[in-house]
Amino acid sequence: MSEREDTAIEPTSERLTELAKRRGYFFQSSGAYGGVGGFYTFGPQGAALKGNVEDAWRERFAVAEGNMEIDAPTIMPEPVFEASGHLEGFDDMLVECPECGESHRADHVVEDETEYEDAESLPVPEVEDVIAEYELVCPNCGAGLAGQAVETFNLMFATNIGPGDSQPGYLRPETAQGIFVEFPRLKEYARNQLPFGVTQIGRAYRNEISPRRSIIRTREFTQAELEYFVDPETDEPDLSSVEDVEVTLYPASEQNAEDGSEIEMTIGEAVAEGIITDQWVAYFLGVAKPWYEAVGVDMDRFRYRQHLSGERAHYASDCWDAESEIDGNWIEMSGFAHRGNYDLSKHAEHSGDRFTIFRQYDEPKTVERATVDPDMSYLGPEFGGNAQAVVGKLEDLAARDRSAFDGEAVEIDLEGESHELPVEKTGFAVEEQTEAGEHITPHVVEPSFGIDRLVYTVLHHAYREDEVDGEERTFLELEPEVAPTFVGVFPLQSDDELEAEARDIAADLREAGLSVTYDDSGNIGRRYRRQDEVGTPFCVTVDYESIEESEAQRASDDASGDTPRANGGVTVRERDSTAQKRLPIDDLPETLSAIRAGDLEFEEL
Repeated sequence: MSEREDTAIEPTSERLTELAKRRGYFFQSSGAYGGVGGFYTFGPQGAALKGNVEDAWRERFAVAEGNMEIDAPTIMPEPVFEASGHLEGFDDMLVECPECGESHRADHVVEDETEYEDAESLPVPEVEDVIAEYELVCPNCGAGLAGQAVETFNLMFATNIGPGDSQPGYLRPETAQGIFVEFPRLKEYARNQLPFGVTQIGRAYRNEISPRRSIIRTREFTQAELEYFVDPETDEPDLSSVEDVEVTLYPASEQNAEDGSEIEMTIGEAVAEGIITDQWVAYFLGVAKPWYEAVGVDMDRFRYRQHLSGERAHYASDCWDAESEIDGNWIEMSGFAHRGNYDLSKHAEHSGDRFTIFRQYDEPKTVERATVDPDMSYLGPEFGGNAQAVVGKLEDLAARDRSAFDGEAVEIDLEGESHELPVEKTGFAVEEQTEAGEHITPHVVEPSFGIDRLVYTVLHHAYREDEVDGEERTFLELEPEVAPTFVGVFPLQSDDELEAEARDIAADLREAGLSVTYDDSGNIGRRYRRQDEVGTPFCVTVDYESIEESEAQRASDDASGDTPRANGGVTVRERDSTAQKRLPIDDLPETLSAIRAGDLEFEEL
């Protein structure tokens, strides 16, 4: 039995990045050409871990919640981002060094060297003042940045769609827009019934000014997003399933207080006390917390932080980030926001399509409706090609403010210019109508997860160092559900008979749906260490006793007329404790599958 001693060493980003590169988790892309900042390749282990995390997210937020999933293009035409506001407002603050010419995120320079924790929410002039007040310098060469202009920089990657007079387009900065623009069709798949949710896991792109901290801030990354469409007047979540979930909250009120601190409470208590003001946001916070724990986030280094007023989008009624502690800093892993009807309304306005759902009344209602039926023989000569736009303006004004038609003339704004029209030419009238229902624009609740940051957090929180039999050991205490490989199978030493038996066992375990690696290189101790470093929960070793026991079993079965079995024993080693147990070969697939599913503990064997 191996003797194991914990050393409880906190990993650094450097240690983890070195292990990730050496063992095939992630590394900078295009290394043969010197690499390029902000782009990373996930190696064999990293791609498997990332895929397992994505599968776990899909199972919880799509399958278990009964939501649909789509896969939209990563390139979208320019009008999409005009409507969404990304063309005008998707900016970061940039400051350029006067000496070396290096560009930096101005808010990051401030946060790294001052007590400001959320400089991103500050206006540009205030950031310039802080840089001057603290005499901040270029992180690259040390030259002073005081007096340098802080400018805004749009983060979207531009491209052209098609040759010649091509259509301008952009790589999507978030997966959400691919869901929003397809709402008119997606609502049909949901049978026009609210609430319903649409998920998507895919790539997003942001031309970061200064990507840093390996895969925490990159220019290409994976998002897993849920857009949940609700009727704001009638749809409420059932909080009973999450009300007892205990969470660590850092509300805006505590962040603004001099002695503010995090608060421990249940979701139910947070809603009752008005700390989480939106019940849908509260519901998804409650759903996500145990899921984060299940995939390997350390709950002692996890919290939900509420957005301050300066960083919350103007259309969001409430927004909370799930944050994890890494090297003494808190990083955002996901955001939970109630986006209102902003997105659907904007796309309806710009596209002319209908982004609404028909809400049927319990009984038909007789209502007064203001209508217009303009005299086109007047509008045509008066406004030419803009006549139809004038009709739309009149319809909107009649629905919004019928008193505007009380006088002899009505005023509308068209392309920034004011125009007066005789009311008699608008065909304005107020009529009684019997209606079976009304068209409403749904509100959107959005849990948005950054998969790359979550993968980094899982690796960082799983990193361990200890001593086994007097030798230092590094291992990843990954949860079995997300570990890239669940079991390693080894022959004790180089021997044809041992190797054949080990390969047969590996094939049987793969057939049972387990991820398996086979390794016959080096001594058994080194093979254990290799699997420990990549986080493989279990190792199976085939030895000569395994062969002898199997041969004896087969002989016994032949004598009794039974079907021959390979029921020798093998050694099964558990990663974290290094404890070893002897198990029958025939029982391995069922036993290890039960452990991976959480139905059996290794200690119970």
